[in-house]
Amino acid sequence: MYEDIPAVTLPSGKEVPALGLGTWNMGETKSSADDEVESIRRAIDLGMTLVDTAEMYADGRSEEVVGTAIAGRRDEVFLVSKVYPWNASARGTAEACERSLARLGTDHIDLYLLHWRGEHPLGETVAAFERLKSDGKIGNWGVSNFDTDDMEELFTVPEGKNCAANQVLYNLSRRGPEFSLLPWCQEHGVPLMAYSPIEQGRILKNNELIRIAKAYQATPAQLALAFLLDRDGVIAIPKSASVSRITENRGATDLEITEEDWTALDTAFPPPTRKTSLEML
Repeated sequence: MYEDIPAVTLPSGKEVPALGLGTWNMGETKSSADDEVESIRRAIDLGMTLVDTAEMYADGRSEEVVGTAIAGRRDEVFLVSKVYPWNASARGTAEACERSLARLGTDHIDLYLLHWRGEHPLGETVAAFERLKSDGKIGNWGVSNFDTDDMEELFTVPEGKNCAANQVLYNLSRRGPEFSLLPWCQEHGVPLMAYSPIEQGRILKNNELIRIAKAYQATPAQLALAFLLDRDGVIAIPKSASVSRITENRGATDLEITEEDWTALDTAFPPPTRKTSLEML
């Protein structure tokens, strides 16, 4: 039996699990579709009901995979998708949302994000998001790959303070957000969604991460996820198309790490000492 997944509260008061599922690279090949659908369903079964996708992923085919997986289970899922920046005009945002809704097989997206900043003014995109909210097409809206100065600018835009989340690259080896962005988001009540929380597997061979994980009879991936789950207002969305890996990731909530071992992780993966530009993958 697993420990409960911690909850993160959106500005609207809606609670979502702090451990969800990413779907980047899903939908790339037809041969993997069944495994991807099964992994999404397994995540939902285990309480990882926040499922993140985007119109960019596999040119919309990731959304189709998600739509297949959640068919008949839509009410169990907190669904996140994203709009391309070049589609984020007043008209383009609405049209992109409709296409995503069709691929997902649903009448609403719970959280709709601007994937990164583009040429369209933030005020125009925010106004489009607010219209989609009023029309019931989306529940909340947010942004992705926004640094601290971007968030500050967003909050000067009419209704910009309605931003419900900011999704960024954040993991043990990419701790830059901790210097100013994460504190800013925590102060303003904007949850930070961490994509690539295990750095697409690249950090899992770190000797210190392996050593500490073994002490807890855990895997390096579980420890890397526990690091994020320990932070207030952070949601981790690891991607996996493997049912066994989904099950492994769920076990991250059971770890209780000592201060001594957190300090050891800080030595292996030092926190930032100065402001750096937000990284992206």
